[in-house]
Amino acid sequence: MTKFLYFLLFSILISSCSPYQKALKSDDVSVKYDQAEKKYNAKKYNKAIRLFEQLAPAFRGKPQSEKMFYMFAQSYYITEQYYLGAYQFESFVSSYPKSEKIEETAFLVGKCYSMLSPSYSLDQTETIKAIDKLQNFIDTYPNSTYLPEANVTLKKLTDKLEKKYYEIAKQYNTISDYKAALVALENFIAEYPGTPFKEPALFYRFDSAYKLAINSVPAKMEERLKNAKIAYTNLMKFKEDTKYKKQADEMLAKIDNDLKQFSK
Repeated sequence: MTKFLYFLLFSILISSCSPYQKALKSDDVSVKYDQAEKKYNAKKYNKAIRLFEQLAPAFRGKPQSEKMFYMFAQSYYITEQYYLGAYQFESFVSSYPKSEKIEETAFLVGKCYSMLSPSYSLDQTETIKAIDKLQNFIDTYPNSTYLPEANVTLKKLTDKLEKKYYEIAKQYNTISDYKAALVALENFIAEYPGTPFKEPALFYRFDSAYKLAINSVPAKMEERLKNAKIAYTNLMKFKEDTKYKKQADEMLAKIDNDLKQFSK
């Protein structure tokens, strides 16, 4: 037991005297930078970050600041600290617009925010930020080697956002608020004409129009039944062999039957 304690104390003493520990305690920025770069190159990013955090306030404007802040931002990104990574990459882009790393760091701003994007059912603030940053990158660097990845990432984020808005619109149908469902689904289709959710959106728009009509007072029923028929036609124009065809056709038959009472 005594030997173990001696060994433990010896290990602590050696550790506290290591170049890295000395650098953490040193007031010499060159000593800190040298150790930070060594830890970064050795892929010991968390240790490098501790030194970069100490260096950052006093390092701006120094000859090696561009390299240091690039490594600092990359260290956050690699260790999946995406909020901090995004902040440092954005700061790098604004501070070093002529850097040879500017294209890469501009892309990584969007990539960091994309990694923060949550499930579609949650708040999409970070998704919207990611879309904005990636679209800005694509517009600024249309010939970038990062363009394929940027486009793929942007598509995934856009689809997620569209799914969020589609589900919100559909929810009105689910809770039987058919007037609100019609407005929300129509707005969704107008806002996202190329959405992969257009087919179900058109169907639930028809379904909402149909259910609103059959639950109407007689004075409003005929007009609403006719509006429902228009919604059916729009669905079929979009996709004649829609997966909702059987259900939609059955609803159309009921609409036609209900409309007979108004032709007498």
